[in-house]
Order: sequence, then structure tokens, then C-alpha cells
Amino acid sequence: MTRLRIRHETGFRYEGEVTASYNEARMLPASFDGQLVLHSQLDVQPTAGQRGYVDYWGTRVSSFDVLQPHTRLTLTATSVVEVRPREHPVHRLGWEALADEAERRTEFVEQLAQTRRTEPPAELVELAREALAASDSPCDAALAIARLVGERIAYLPGSTSVTSTAADAWAAGSGVCQDITHLAVGALRSVGIPARYVSGYLHPVPEAEIGVAVEGESHAWVEWFCGSWRGFDPTNLIEVGDRHVRVGHGRDYGDVAPLRGVYAGPAGSELFVRVQITREA
Repeated sequence: MTRLRIRHETGFRYEGEVTASYNEARMLPASFDGQLVLHSQLDVQPTAGQRGYVDYWGTRVSSFDVLQPHTRLTLTATSVVEVRPREHPVHRLGWEALADEAERRTEFVEQLAQTRRTEPPAELVELAREALAASDSPCDAALAIARLVGERIAYLPGSTSVTSTAADAWAAGSGVCQDITHLAVGALRSVGIPARYVSGYLHPVPEAEIGVAVEGESHAWVEWFCGSWRGFDPTNLIEVGDRHVRVGHGRDYGDVAPLRGVYAGPAGSELFVRVQITREA
């Protein structure tokens, strides 16, 4: 068991005075099998009343309006989470059985359709089909495809933007975790394997010293269904384990963006983000 404290600060600096803003934040993790939230809170400045709810995908959402003039919006999410190593059981579900299962439940059908962000380029689709042909089962094929994407795309911050698509990252040969995950999701869906985009955090130090805060960042990885949902981190080419803290999942980044909103005021704004992660046990 690993206990992690996460402090995620983000928001906007505006180029002038904003008279009102309307926002949604998806920054607080939830408890589920293998992950227990001991504490979580979201502070908003300027102070605003928050309305919390769980969205369609099961992600915790904080909705709030700031109706007083402001030049900066700051959100600070603080969470303490216990994470246990994930089990990755071996399933020998065949392709026909997977197709039958996917047709029976909405959660699978919705994770088979491509989005603008996940639509894979033709070259990647062909590589995914080759990996499928060389594999004994959907589970083996999914892992091979996710590894292929992680090995082909270099992690290079600043090489893409938040609006970039999987095809953009493939053409560039580089991207960030968001892009690499979109590529993996798109490639898996292209061969009939339900796949979803997962957002959260990753402690960047495998053997982290207890009590030492390190600079981290929001992270993304993929989950696919081949008898059960299985997570894999294609950016780091590792299984999802007790360094990963999950916030939510969806069809792509658009379903789980940490902060989104609209405001009345000057056109220009600058997003800022800082994440610190501390291992407490």
C-alpha cells in the first residue's frame, strides 16, 4: 500500500478584469477497488460556492460561478489517497466472446466509437491489425498495441497542444501523455477492443522517499476491456500500479479535462498548472 498526498494548483491569469466566470473542475479522485480517498478538498479563489456531483462517467465534478470582478482564478485541489498494487488477471476471452460482450453493455459500445481526438491514422491502424494477427487473444493484442504506441511516440512536452489530435502526434512522432493515450485508445478501438481514456496522477519516482514533495503533473493512461478493465501506462511503458492515482475516465481528454469554463471579460488568458506529490507511507 502506498499513501500519496497530491496538491494540484491550476487556474487562469486574465489580461484584464473579468466580471464573471462559470466553471467545472474534475480534480478530486474517488474511492474504488484498489484506491481509497482519505481526504480531498477543492479551494477556489476568489471564494465561490461549489456544487458537487458525479458525472455520467463516474467522475467527481465541482461546479462553481465567480460573480465578482477578478483578474485571476486559482483552484487548489488537495487529496490524500491510499493506493494498492493493481492486479492484472490473465483472461483468455476470445474475439467472438469479446464482440458479444461488447454488444450487450453500453459502457463497452461507447468505448468503441472514435472521437475527433482519438481517430488513428491509417498507418497505426495497419500496425494494430498486424499486432492483433500475431497475438493469441484480445488481451495479448491490446498489450502489444499499447506498447507499440509508447515505443513509437517520444514524450516531448511542448510538442503538441491541448487541442492536438492523435493523428497530429503520430505525424510529429512526439507528444505528451494525453497524445500517447489518445493514440493507444484509438488503435485499440480500431481493432474492436473497447478502450477508455483515464486521467489522474503519477508519482514520478518509483522508490520515492517518504515525506519528500516532488514536482509532478496531471497524467493520462489507457484502460481496455478483455474480460475485465485493465490499465496500462503507454507513456512510461509500465503497468498501472500503486503510483497511479485515478481521477476519472471517458472517451477522450474532453470528458475529463481538469478545468473548463467560460467567462465575461478580455479575450486573453493564461493557464497555469503546478502539481506536487508526496509519498506519506
